[in-house]
Amino acid sequence: MRIVALRERAAGETRVALTPETAKKFIALGAKVAVEAGAGARAAIPDAAYEEAGASVGTAEAVLKGADIVLGVQAPDVDLLGGAKPGAWVAATFDPFQQRDRVEAYAAAGLEALSMEFMPRITRAQSMDVLSSQANLAGYKAVIAAADQYGRAFPMMMTAAGTVQAARCFVMGVGVAGLQAIATARRLGAQVSATDVRPETAEQIKSLGGKPVFAEGLEASGDGGYAAELSDEQKAAQAELVSGHIAKQDIVITTALIPGRAAPRLVSDDQIATMKPGSVIFDLAVAQGGNVEGSKPDEVVERHGVSIMGFSNTPATLGPDASALFARNLYNFLSAFWDEDAGRPVLDEEIGDAVRLTHGGKVVNERLLR
Repeated sequence: MRIVALRERAAGETRVALTPETAKKFIALGAKVAVEAGAGARAAIPDAAYEEAGASVGTAEAVLKGADIVLGVQAPDVDLLGGAKPGAWVAATFDPFQQRDRVEAYAAAGLEALSMEFMPRITRAQSMDVLSSQANLAGYKAVIAAADQYGRAFPMMMTAAGTVQAARCFVMGVGVAGLQAIATARRLGAQVSATDVRPETAEQIKSLGGKPVFAEGLEASGDGGYAAELSDEQKAAQAELVSGHIAKQDIVITTALIPGRAAPRLVSDDQIATMKPGSVIFDLAVAQGGNVEGSKPDEVVERHGVSIMGFSNTPATLGPDASALFARNLYNFLSAFWDEDAGRPVLDEEIGDAVRLTHGGKVVNERLLR
């Protein structure tokens, strides 16, 4: 069993799907491990560290020759995978709904695409969930970046010259990223409030020291713990609630995403206009269309004296930590199904069918065939 990882080709991607830690663990299972030279450089991992762990390092062509499993952060183009074995697995993020052509190309090439975004949100798969591990870091980074842009203190400070009031931070969307944003803002000393369309998140907000802000009767809980899309009436109720609250905030963090759809619009230009000059909005969904009107990836946009910002790839701004967590997710996934007799992982139906996009030259995932 030959498991390999390539250098990420996507612009701005600093992460790597295999670390020396997980390479050593795969080798302990009996696999041969290889990594493309320079694959870990942007995550502060030198080639020598992989070699010390027992992995071989070489060119992409040499590494891919005879590969059974290819690990990636963002799925590589099919053209790069010519040396892999027929039917080789590629475990990575595929963005299947938006990148359907890539999925079709994998099927045509006879490769088995395993989409880590489609990992089911069940208890035994928590340690395999790359969306959660990366969102956790993204929620932290959003607050840190917003605090830097804000240019004022977060905590209340009592000095001989007078009192500095604590910043007010409003988190919109209380998934993994939102919860970490609440926790981070609280650690920095801000007064934190948060909202979501799933009323069951109120207790989570309180447990982190935040104040829940909910529209009465609003509920839109979807499958797998995600939020569902709101009706027009629900959107109006949520917009009214936000309009009354957002004008008092110094920092707003938006995190709302709906799988397979563009990010929902949470903050309008009219609402931005009610905020105090110098306030900051960080749009974590900017790469998926944005929760905030006027937000642009990797730019700070000034509207009505408010700074609106967001990164196209927030986890990549924390490359070493994001790589370590992503690589562990992949190891946990493959090792959980490792068959000692077969000398390779053998996926079960529940998780295997959930993440498998292509098999036998066809697209087979039910979510893509609906």
